[in-house]
Amino acid sequence: MRFDDWTDPVRPVERELISLTEDANKDLPPVLFVPGLGHGAWAFAEHWLPAAAARGFAAHALTPRPGGSRRAQVHDVVQVAASLPRQTVLIGHGAGALVVAYAMGRYPVRAAVLAAPVMDGWPTLWTALKTNPLGTLPAVFGGRLRLNRKQLFSAGLPDERAREILDRVVARPRRELVVHDPAPRPVGDPPVLVVGSPDDRVVPRSSLDRTATRYGGAPLLFPGMGHDLMLDVDQAEPIEAILDWLTKELGTGG
Repeated sequence: MRFDDWTDPVRPVERELISLTEDANKDLPPVLFVPGLGHGAWAFAEHWLPAAAARGFAAHALTPRPGGSRRAQVHDVVQVAASLPRQTVLIGHGAGALVVAYAMGRYPVRAAVLAAPVMDGWPTLWTALKTNPLGTLPAVFGGRLRLNRKQLFSAGLPDERAREILDRVVARPRRELVVHDPAPRPVGDPPVLVVGSPDDRVVPRSSLDRTATRYGGAPLLFPGMGHDLMLDVDQAEPIEAILDWLTKELGTGG
């Protein structure tokens, strides 16, 4: 047990977990999706969760505790992963990828995927200020971050659908999203895949390259997509590539 866990334990909360496990292949590890800032398990429920389940994975999506610190959210991810029957694959998106990166320092994942990872705080903040100054400035002073469609989606996503999703995104970023120590090295040296888009207006391409290099590879890129890879118009492409990569890395052959 870590010292801070003993002296100041994370308070328990009821966690929202959406699961698709009915047709799971017992030879495959479970997959746990972790959403980013302002998103919940709903962000994976429509497309990526069913896609993983269709490939035989027991698929789960966790909603981070509202307003929780990164330490609390890491605790939630580790607790849920440890409760699953087999060593888990973690897939984090955006700020959820940062949570997954920290969780890998405490829980021995089978593999991990960092999708459009928000790992470099200052470059990401600067990009947001340039792309969406009116929506970003209030968050700098503790207010709500109001993301716009250009930040999250490609031009191909219909405006009505984009507005529907944006209405569900409620984000109040904490200072630790910008200022934080590097994530610890993963326990057990698991395979880690970084995926993103060179056209992402939240995560700069340079940040994708740095994150992938840190984990010993190059980013798998999907040009033309926005930050919300799991909700954009071509969402099927990245999740199928992720599942293909997992199948190869896990040696399942199918």
